[in-house]
Amino acid sequence: MEYKNTKGNTDIFYVIDEKKKKLDSLRPLTAGEVERLREEFLVEFTYNSNAIEGNTLTIQETAMVLEGITIDKKPLKEHLEVIGHKDAFEYVLHLVHDKVPFSERIIKEIHSLVLMDKPQDKGVYRSVPVRIMGAAYTPPQPYLVPIQMEQLIVKYEEMRTITHIIERIALFHLLFEGVHPFIDGNGRTGRLILNLELMKEGFPAINIKYIDRRRYYDCFNSYYETGDAGKMIGMVAEYVVEMLDRYVGMLE
Repeated sequence: MEYKNTKGNTDIFYVIDEKKKKLDSLRPLTAGEVERLREEFLVEFTYNSNAIEGNTLTIQETAMVLEGITIDKKPLKEHLEVIGHKDAFEYVLHLVHDKVPFSERIIKEIHSLVLMDKPQDKGVYRSVPVRIMGAAYTPPQPYLVPIQMEQLIVKYEEMRTITHIIERIALFHLLFEGVHPFIDGNGRTGRLILNLELMKEGFPAINIKYIDRRRYYDCFNSYYETGDAGKMIGMVAEYVVEMLDRYVGMLE
């Protein structure tokens, strides 16, 4: 799990830190403002994260399902994916509020909520080999998954004091998806973990958009071909800047 430290991100990290200071100076938000922002974000985040994985519900249909409305002629599986993602995001908010330490248990619990449509696979590391079509990497054999996940958590904790949060969480996302620990739901779980760690550091959650999926997939291939995490770090950084600017613009 070695990687090339990306030296060229110092400037964007500085920009992000300054923008976060600006946002912090405008806080706290009222309870009503927080609730409104979270409701709007949940619709966008749930739609995009599920769409990346093949869910065909539109953003309007996703919003309706979140309100408890059934969409005619759409599979039950897609409805459950929306509900599961909502439950998982609400659980992430709970973890942030309670400052719960990051662990494998947390990862499995988030996954259990995401994969509500497949009860037998919830929170259980896969027991069969998998291949990712079009990817430049092959996930490890199932017997290696538990030890690689344990090593990944240790590596992540070691990085806390020596890397910027953006670099740290981008690298974790690359490595987590490379291990591909579950039979299904890895992408949605990984993006929820990404936001869990961002929010614990006081940053707004980000929403990797469906329209950016090719660039997103290219970040993984680039890392596993070269060992350089720069493309994913840059993408995460851009989304963080976008959300910081959006929040500051609303509050000023």
